[in-house]
Amino acid sequence: MVYSLAASTLTVAAPLGCDASSAEGAEPSGAGMGGPSDVLVTGTDEEMLVLEVTAANRVVVRLPRVEVGQGITTAVAMMIAEELDARLADVDIPLAEARKEGNQYTGGSNSVSSLYDPARALAATARAKLVTAAARRWHLAPRLLRTRDTMVVAPDGRTATFGSLTAAAAAIHRPAVPAEPKPASRHRVIGRPTTRVDARDIVTGKATYAGDLTVAGAKPTVVARPPTLGGKLVSVDGRAARAMPGVHAVVRAAGGVAVVADTFHHAFRARDALRITWAPGPLAALSDDAVRARLRAAVPPLGTPLLGTRQVTGEFEFAFVSHAPMEVLTAVADVRADRAEIWFSSQTPTDARDTIASAVGLPASKVRVHVMRGGGSFGRRLNYDAAVEAALVSKAAGRPVKLMWSRNDDIRHGRMRPASHHRIRASHAGGRVVAFTHATASVSEVFEKSGFAVRAGRSGAVPGGPVGTTRAGGALAATGAASRAGRTPESGPLPSDSGLYNFGRVGGDSGSVELAMPLGAWRSVDSGTMRTAEEIVVDEIAASLGEDAVAFRRKTLRNKAVRAVLDKVASAGRWGRALPRGRAQGVAVHEEYGSCVACLVEIDATDPDEPRVTHVVMAADVGTAVNPRGLEAQLMGTAVDGISTVLRAGLHIDRGAVREGSFADFHYARQRHAPLRFEAHIMPSTGAPGGAGELGVPAAAGAVANAYARATGTRPRRFPLTF
Repeated sequence: MVYSLAASTLTVAAPLGCDASSAEGAEPSGAGMGGPSDVLVTGTDEEMLVLEVTAANRVVVRLPRVEVGQGITTAVAMMIAEELDARLADVDIPLAEARKEGNQYTGGSNSVSSLYDPARALAATARAKLVTAAARRWHLAPRLLRTRDTMVVAPDGRTATFGSLTAAAAAIHRPAVPAEPKPASRHRVIGRPTTRVDARDIVTGKATYAGDLTVAGAKPTVVARPPTLGGKLVSVDGRAARAMPGVHAVVRAAGGVAVVADTFHHAFRARDALRITWAPGPLAALSDDAVRARLRAAVPPLGTPLLGTRQVTGEFEFAFVSHAPMEVLTAVADVRADRAEIWFSSQTPTDARDTIASAVGLPASKVRVHVMRGGGSFGRRLNYDAAVEAALVSKAAGRPVKLMWSRNDDIRHGRMRPASHHRIRASHAGGRVVAFTHATASVSEVFEKSGFAVRAGRSGAVPGGPVGTTRAGGALAATGAASRAGRTPESGPLPSDSGLYNFGRVGGDSGSVELAMPLGAWRSVDSGTMRTAEEIVVDEIAASLGEDAVAFRRKTLRNKAVRAVLDKVASAGRWGRALPRGRAQGVAVHEEYGSCVACLVEIDATDPDEPRVTHVVMAADVGTAVNPRGLEAQLMGTAVDGISTVLRAGLHIDRGAVREGSFADFHYARQRHAPLRFEAHIMPSTGAPGGAGELGVPAAAGAVANAYARATGTRPRRFPLTF
C-alpha cells in the first residue's frame, strides 16, 4: 500500500513491511529533520520509503539503505525512473538518516529484492496523481495523457513538468488512472545496462565521504592502540604529545589513547610521542599453529561411512581475512551535554544510534546519525567501531572530532572473517554419491564478553531475523542464516532433499573455538569458505569416478537454473580445451539469495608460487537484473575476492597480535593479479530480483582453487595458498 503525506508538494510513501494503521494520518516532520516539509517529509512510520516531487522538477527518494559502492542508489533510481517515466538524471537518491524505528539494514544481498516492489509502487502512485492533476488542469480525460521525460504530455503536444504539477497532485487522494507498476514487457529503464548515477561524482572527487566533511570545530583525531588484541592501557604519559604544535587534547579512549589536533599529520606525530605502558591482551600466548590445532580438534566427527562405499575426503583450513575497504573507517562526532550528532557510513544506523546513545549516556532520541556513503564495506560497516569511539572521544575532549582509523588500525584491531577448519567426506557406490557429510569448526567471538562491547560497536541480530539461507552444497544449509543472526549453528543431519547436488544422504555438524577476537561478517559470510571446500571435493569426486568435472556437475545438480549458468560458462569459456603445461581451467557453482552463479577460471601456474588467473567467465541468474552493468561489476569484484582469498590474502596471529598491518603485507589482489580477461553473462529472466552482491564469491573461490589444483597436480587444502 502507498500513502500520501501532508505536504506542499506531491509526497507519497510506501511502507516496507508495515500495516496501514502505522501509516494512515501521517503528518510531516521535515522541519525537525533539517528542512521544511517541501524538501523532506517523513511520516510517523519511520520505515517508509518516501518519494517527493519538488517544484524544481526533481524526484527525491531518501533511501533507507547505505551506498557503499554496490550501486544501490543507481538501482533504486532506475526503479523510480521506470515507473514514474522520469529522466534518470532528474532522480535524486540521498541517504536517509537513522530513523526511530524500521528496517535500515543493508546486508545479506537483499537491498534490491526488498526495495523492488515498494519503490515501483511508490513511483506508480506518484505518476497516477500527476497525470490526474494534468488532466484537471487541461480538462482532458486522464486516459488521453502520457508521461515521459519527467513531464505529462497531452495529445496536442502540450507538456507540463512534474514539478509544475506537484502542488496540485499533492491534494489528490484518489487518482483517476490506475496506480499500478508496469509489466516487465514495458520496461525501458529496468534491465538496461546503465552507468552509475554517481559515477562522475566519484571519479571527479565530488562524492562526499565522512573524511571529506567539514563540521564546525571538528578536529582530526587518531588513537594509539595496544600491540595485542584486547590489550589494556596501564599508564600513559602525554606531556610530550600535549606540548607539540597543533595538539588540542590527549584523552583516554575505550580503544586506547586519543589525540585531537589541527591536522592528521599533527595527530599522528603526537600519537607516536605518547609514552604508554600496555598490559597484554587475553590471547598473548596464542599464535596461528595453536588456533589451527584448536579448530581441527573442534570439528565434530563425521561418523561411520556407509557400508560398501568408497570415500573421497578432504580437510581444509581458511585463514582470518580483513575486510580492507578502500576508504578507512572515519566518523565525525559532536557530543554535547544534551544531544549528539554523528556522521559516518553505516549498514546498521539504527543499531549504531542506540549503542552510541548508551555509550555517551543520552536517550536515543537525542542522538542524530547522518548516514554517509562508504568507500567499500564487504560487511565491515555492519559494525560501527569508529563511530562509538568518536562519540566517546568527543565527550571526553569536550569538542567535535573527526576520528579516523588508519589502515593499520583496522587490519590489526578491526573486524575480520573468522578462521575455520572443514572436514568433508563423500561416499560413492555404483558410480554415484550416496552420502555427503561436511563438518566444520570456526572461531567464534567472545569479544563482547571480554568487556570490549562499547568500543567494538557490534550489531546484533539482523532486524526481522535471518536475511538469507546458505545453500552450501548440502551439508550445513542453514549456516549462513545462523551466522547472520548472531547464532552458532548446531545442526545435525539434514533431510535427503537438501543441498545443491543430488548426493543422497546429506548431513553435517559444526563446532566452534571461542576467542576474544573482533570478528565480523565478511562478504558471503559462511558460504565463502563452505562452498569453496565443497566445490573442491566435487571436483575430486568426479576425478575418482573418472568423469569430467562439468559433466559430473550437470548430471548431479538439482536446479535447472544452476545447470544453465554452468552450461553458459562452459560454452563461453570453452571448457576442456587444450592448454599448455602449467595452465588449466577450473569451475564451480553456487546458489543463494534466490539466485545462482557459475564461474570458470583459467590460471597460469607455470610458477606454482606465483600463479596468475588469466581469464574469468561468470554467468548469473538473479531473476530480474535491474542494472546488468552494475551486476557485472559486482561479479567482477567477487572474482577478485576469490582470487585474493584463495591465492594470497590472509591474516596471521602472532602471540596475540595480527601480524599484517597494511596492503604491503596483507596481499589482496592488485592490478597485476587481476584476470587479463573477464566476462560476465547475465541470464535473461522476468522473475523477481534475487540477491547478487555476495553471490559470486564462493563460485569464484572454488573455481580458482580447482584451476590451481588441475594446473599443478596438487590438492590444495590451506587457504590462502601462500599462507
